[in-house]
Amino acid sequence: MPNKKPYIRLPHRAVVFVGDGSKAFFLLNEGDGLTPRLIVQQALEDENPPTHEQGSDKPGRALSGTEPNRSAMEQTDWHDIEKHRFARTVAGALDRLLGELQAEHLVIVAPPRTLADLRRSFSPTVQKSIIAELAKDLTGLSVSDISQYLAARS
Repeated sequence: MPNKKPYIRLPHRAVVFVGDGSKAFFLLNEGDGLTPRLIVQQALEDENPPTHEQGSDKPGRALSGTEPNRSAMEQTDWHDIEKHRFARTVAGALDRLLGELQAEHLVIVAPPRTLADLRRSFSPTVQKSIIAELAKDLTGLSVSDISQYLAARS
């Protein structure tokens, strides 16, 4: 039987962020690197209905000054804009939480697109404390399943 090594060795009192464009969980490891015990510190959820429920008008049309033709404008994707705004909000909350808990280590787990938004929004303090990033969407899992996922390789 092959030796199973952990994906990420979570230090004691490391903060684990698990999120996507509309949910965010801030977890604290009260266990050790081999047997993490994640405790929920804070959870955020954003109401973000589809664009067709947020917009009130059809996209406009532009009239060229030199030709009689008109061209359609692309509809604003309010749903996508809200996902980006939520990532900025989460980055600020993460900065405050790291300060409150005086945590030195941070693990980020988010889908690739959300991960990119978060990276752009992190403060230098948060950036220095990141020890691992995992491009996965684990927001649908329970805290114990997240713990197991991070602790053992299948």
